[in-house]
Amino acid sequence: MMALERDEITSGPIPRTLALLALPLFVQNLVQVLQQVIDTLWLGRHSLEAVAAVGINFPLTGLLAAVAIGVGVGTQVLVSQRVGADELAAGRRAAFNGTVLGLVVGAGTGLATWAVARDVVALFGAGAVVTEYAAAYLAVYALVFAVLAASEALEAGFIGWGDTRAALYVNAVAVAVNVVVDPFLIFGWWIAPELGVAGAAAATGVGYGCGLVVGIAMALRGRGEFSLSREACTLEVADWREIVDIGWPNGGQHVSSQSARVGMIWLVVLVGDAVGLAAFTIGARVSTVAFVPAMGLQQAAQSMIGQSLGAELPERARRTTWIGVAIASAGLCLVGAIQWLVPEPLSVLFVPGATAAELEVAAEYLRILAYGYWAIGATYLLQAGFNGARRTRTSLVATLLQYWLVRLPIAAAAGLVLGTDVTGVFWAVTLSNVVAAIGLGWYYRYETSSGMNVRAADAAAVEAAG
Repeated sequence: MMALERDEITSGPIPRTLALLALPLFVQNLVQVLQQVIDTLWLGRHSLEAVAAVGINFPLTGLLAAVAIGVGVGTQVLVSQRVGADELAAGRRAAFNGTVLGLVVGAGTGLATWAVARDVVALFGAGAVVTEYAAAYLAVYALVFAVLAASEALEAGFIGWGDTRAALYVNAVAVAVNVVVDPFLIFGWWIAPELGVAGAAAATGVGYGCGLVVGIAMALRGRGEFSLSREACTLEVADWREIVDIGWPNGGQHVSSQSARVGMIWLVVLVGDAVGLAAFTIGARVSTVAFVPAMGLQQAAQSMIGQSLGAELPERARRTTWIGVAIASAGLCLVGAIQWLVPEPLSVLFVPGATAAELEVAAEYLRILAYGYWAIGATYLLQAGFNGARRTRTSLVATLLQYWLVRLPIAAAAGLVLGTDVTGVFWAVTLSNVVAAIGLGWYYRYETSSGMNVRAADAAAVEAAG
């Protein structure tokens, strides 16, 4: 992978720069998906109850992830704007403070979750064995969550600086160690304790702990101009406040989308029974892989936009956003076309044990999803345009409207009022994606024509001067 010089991020050709920044993040996200698949495979060899227990924890660990995401986005945007303004010492300090903040907030959130793990899991009403396994998994995951949050923040610091390869290395080490340690802690191989389902959570902690150590070692040794010197390792409450102020809406955005998905699952079960739920699950798994390129492009664009605004280049920030929208939309259009043409093989690939009835409904859902893939790509990049300008609250409001004002009401109306089959609920997903993309695109165009990026560049200059 070709490396980028720091000044190329604010002066190089936008499509090439975006691609070079996004490629390591694309690989990183694929590696994370691979980790989830391998985790499931090992737990499947333990028992069906083990897989069900981790399934119950998905929405819970997703809510926990909101904390890490908030700190990570806040760190990335703050670092990128300071680096763009050529305030390198302040950028290094922001990366350090973001990492420490991730550790502290992750520890507090994790301990609170550990204390109520069994009570929270019991609310799902699963069988005794599944509940026991799920509680054990959540308790261990909560105890190691501080390491995950700190690692996420350090990776965000590297990405904000423009060194996306370093973030890939941190994540690759974390996932590789996790995958290797998994069976040892689950089944008690060699001298390792047999922890069962909790072993999978412990392996995640060990993996991300190793990744964090590698990241700290790279930062202390220095990569180009990014190094955590003694001067950079200074705790600054002002930096913590800025990171929280920038990042909390993204944490809230994640909580909002995860909560709405729980509501969608309830509607799918109510309208489509087990077959509908299986189809919805297959669609979620396939789309998770399909969106990997857009997620990497979003992270890359946020760094480019933040650095451009820090360098007082508001027009470059605007052009980066729209070029990113075009690339992401075109890419996901291609992915959607492939998915529309071969939905049945994709369904079998992700869920080999699905019945013929489940595959038929799943194929229909995958085709419906494919119509709105371009919109998902556009939405990711438009949110990057707002996030890079510190307008993370706009992304939060857009997500709230997309899920709670459009998706859930349309799904409820289709399934409960009009009495359509489960495909009516599926169409609500695609329609909400399209509405979100069009609405955000119009609003971004309006705000930038009204001087949003100019104001953001001026604010970044004032912050750097201070």
